[in-house]
Amino acid sequence: MKSTDQLRAGFDAWLHAWPFPDQPANLYGAIQYFLANGGKRLRPMLCLLGNELFSGPEAEALHIATAVELFHNYSLVHDDIMDNSPLRRGMDTVHVRYGKSTAIVVGDTLLIKSMEALNRVTLPNRKQIMALFLKTARQICEGQQLDLDQEAAGIGKVSYENYLNMVTMKTAVLLAASITMGAMAAQASAYQQELLYGFGKNLGIAFQLQDDYIDAFGDPATTGKQQGGDIIENKNTALLIKAMELCSPAQQQDLLAAMAVDGPAKVPAVRQLFDACGAGAWVRQEVERYTGMAFQRIDELSIPETGRETLRSLATQLLIRQA
Repeated sequence: MKSTDQLRAGFDAWLHAWPFPDQPANLYGAIQYFLANGGKRLRPMLCLLGNELFSGPEAEALHIATAVELFHNYSLVHDDIMDNSPLRRGMDTVHVRYGKSTAIVVGDTLLIKSMEALNRVTLPNRKQIMALFLKTARQICEGQQLDLDQEAAGIGKVSYENYLNMVTMKTAVLLAASITMGAMAAQASAYQQELLYGFGKNLGIAFQLQDDYIDAFGDPATTGKQQGGDIIENKNTALLIKAMELCSPAQQQDLLAAMAVDGPAKVPAVRQLFDACGAGAWVRQEVERYTGMAFQRIDELSIPETGRETLRSLATQLLIRQA
């Protein structure tokens, strides 16, 4: 069985050779710029791993993995525009480097290219794979709108339940679908697919909770992102939602006053209040809870122990990031 490093390296080589046109140069140059700084390749790696666990055809899984990665990058380009993010993976975002209009076209093109990649699948159950992909794509768009709605709702106006629903659709379903579609390519049973979907969904929720935490407390040199970006944008993250629940009335007023300040200057005061009321520690506990639920699904899979260890190792590597 291939290691996750081997799967990632193989996918990078595959994507590097994927046939993008040369013209228009600004469009495809921007796409290559963004894809070249590809991050962890988590979603395509999950897809290939799901296929590898059940000894499926790698060539078919690579088409699905490509579709997943191109779709994911489409969503990132558009998210960065909506969030006014200056950095992605430690480099200028596409709209900063190439302009907002070109960035919109880059995202649109990546979306279309993802469909082209998926259309190359020739498996007998390709319709079922495409149905899951399209359902997931729709859920991600719905999750993004919920994120915008929750951001506009105002501080203290979003419940943790609604937050979880949003992050499940915006983030977790793509991780779940990625590994499940890989297993579908290998003709894994419906029950095994269900277990893998549950693993990916719970891992995705844990990942987003961890991401909320790292956005506030992480080192930009490690994360490649602006520290406190969510705080600056007044986003209703898990940290902010729980802080408003845990804070004393006086701390709530201090938190509201700190969040009312414009720009990065408010980040240290908000971070201090997150820690003082215990929101940071609470979010870390939630990360552990959802990770535990993901690991429970692993234990129920009918795969060799080496496969389970690979899944556990991948989840652990993903969630143990410098904060």
